[in-house]
Amino acid sequence: MTLDKTDKKLINLLQKDSKQTTKQLSLQLNLSVTAVYERIKKLEKEKVIEKYVAIINKNKIEKSFLVFCHIKLVQHSKEYVITFEREILKLEEVSECFHVSGDYDYVLKIYVKDMDAYRDFMVTKLTAIKYIGSTHSIFTIGKVKNTTSINV
Repeated sequence: MTLDKTDKKLINLLQKDSKQTTKQLSLQLNLSVTAVYERIKKLEKEKVIEKYVAIINKNKIEKSFLVFCHIKLVQHSKEYVITFEREILKLEEVSECFHVSGDYDYVLKIYVKDMDAYRDFMVTKLTAIKYIGSTHSIFTIGKVKNTTSINV
């Protein structure tokens, strides 16, 4: 699917606030409400728009302690990779997991209440996963930039 200029503008508007009505969007795009609705449906059908979510204030739910954890597996065999990835999907504290190149095999983005909660997570859940050779944790001090938008 090729995105035209209007599709791109629509995507950017939805990324800023997906709760805007088609009427509000139509005024910003100089299109009819029906045209906006049809474009959104097309973007959803083509999986350009995968889903709509609510962004939660982590402080309000006591999950503001953000840790990036680098994981190195004992070895990079198919069995070890499959086992690790299957187990990491079960951990609710892990919001993102990336298989990466470099000194480590994975980078995890983890939200917990505080340092005690992170220690408990490490001891009872993360290091219980087979084939982890080493971990390296980085604790965040403050947020400089955090966005879910990708400019198109």
